[in-house]
Amino acid sequence: MPRRSDNIVKGPERMPNRSLLRACGYTDEELSRPMIGVVSAYSEIIPGHINLDKIADAVKAGVSMAGGTPVLVPAIGVCDGIAMGHIGMKYSLASRELIADSVETLANAHQLDGLVLIPNCDKIVPGMLMAAARLNIPSILVSGGPMMAGHFGGEEVSLSKTFEAVGAYKAGMMDEATFYDAECNSCPGCGSCAGMYTANSMNCLSEAIGMALPGNGTTPAVTAARIHLAKHAGMKIMELIEKDIKPRDILTPAAFRNALTCEMALGCSTNSVLHLLALAHEAEVPLELSLINELSSKIPNLCHLAPAGPHHIEQLYAAGGIPAVMSELVKRDFLDLSLITATGKTVGENLQGVSNKNPEVIRPIGSPYSENGGIAVLWGNLAQEGCVVKRSAVAPEMMVHEGPARVYDCEEDAIADIYDGKINKGDVVVIRYEGPKGGPGMREMLNPTSALAGMKLDKDVALITDGRFSGASRGASIGHVSPEAANGGNIALVQEGDIIKIDIPNSSINLALSDEELAARREKLQLRAPNITTGWLGRYARLVGPSHLGAVMQ
Repeated sequence: MPRRSDNIVKGPERMPNRSLLRACGYTDEELSRPMIGVVSAYSEIIPGHINLDKIADAVKAGVSMAGGTPVLVPAIGVCDGIAMGHIGMKYSLASRELIADSVETLANAHQLDGLVLIPNCDKIVPGMLMAAARLNIPSILVSGGPMMAGHFGGEEVSLSKTFEAVGAYKAGMMDEATFYDAECNSCPGCGSCAGMYTANSMNCLSEAIGMALPGNGTTPAVTAARIHLAKHAGMKIMELIEKDIKPRDILTPAAFRNALTCEMALGCSTNSVLHLLALAHEAEVPLELSLINELSSKIPNLCHLAPAGPHHIEQLYAAGGIPAVMSELVKRDFLDLSLITATGKTVGENLQGVSNKNPEVIRPIGSPYSENGGIAVLWGNLAQEGCVVKRSAVAPEMMVHEGPARVYDCEEDAIADIYDGKINKGDVVVIRYEGPKGGPGMREMLNPTSALAGMKLDKDVALITDGRFSGASRGASIGHVSPEAANGGNIALVQEGDIIKIDIPNSSINLALSDEELAARREKLQLRAPNITTGWLGRYARLVGPSHLGAVMQ
């Protein structure tokens, strides 16, 4: 069967191409084999990526063992934690599009036959998956693995505790020594941050949707098992090429339904909704926000991983990982077992012999944390196209809440008032003009949510934004409000003191204002221009679509 790489290695016309490949050190033998792009986002600025050089080496070994020629190529990445709280966060979501475009560029420019994608952190995982769906050449994803949990104050912790510590410190509830202890001991080494934050959510869902091998989401970064997994991924890409299994064979509507089902059981980051919508767009699979609530109404939440609960990814791994979660969901026929996966086998075949090894970490299907899933979508006059909340991380007393709006046109102003103690119990903090277009870049609001949690206000104060939340956020943190303020959404009409009604069980979020009052305010509305209009972010602001469609560039 002809290969894509024939376009650069076969025939007398391609002699100049071959001469350049020989300059890279490739031999006749290597040029005769399938050329596999090993796409590594290795970096020395992202803790989740500092071990990807070793993962890439293992993948290359696997490719070579299985008869392919590995070709290492790069991808960029942003550490959301380091980018948090300043202009850097505006670049995070936008980087997803750059990553997808760059992988497409490298794969097509060099006619690679298949791809092993090596991401780990927040936007790199979906960016690479989006490229795979767009290219539709045999591809498999293997991440760098999760970080081990840290320890301070006599408890097991992860990154969210550091951000919450800032709020506690600012409120005089934590001394300098404890604050420094948190800084030094919360993140002990390489890997994606140890809770069910966005990176681990997407790595787990990559496995659930079928684009990664079992174990990808939970095998710790520091283990030999992670290296074994990478070698097997390198071997497996050769099988996918032989069987001609492509991403769109895997990324079917039923596979997205499986992934969303697992998302509900796991209590994933709200960002995973955004990324699954974007991936569905690239795979040309119809996916509506309404499906989330349909599934959330019947899929129980089986895991309470940080920040929702005390467990970290290493405990989920020891309990059997994502296959063990799926084995519980199968007991009520919640999953389609017939779907092909990157293993070359079906979901059902992958789950043979799998069991839940720790019912404290993965609740049995008959005794879940809740009968509803971990994510919910709310609609109403404040979010006519929907908004998203991590239901599993909301305190029971905040599931229904009504309070006065405290309105801010940027994150900086909101966080300043939170730190100054100007937010009161019962308030609803509204942060707008932080959406995909208005930000631009749809910043994560981990700083304000963590400050509220650190000040012990997460059970009394809600936060609503057209921006995003980190997977490390907890409390009544309601994001992705669509339409966003910059597009004239009703969130732009909210005034200080307006009463906002939140009812998560009934999927509603409303301003206590009449249609007539909203119309009158709209007549006087003067929209703010995007905060950045030049450079890459300026282009992004002009081209990005709404969050309820995945914030995909048009």
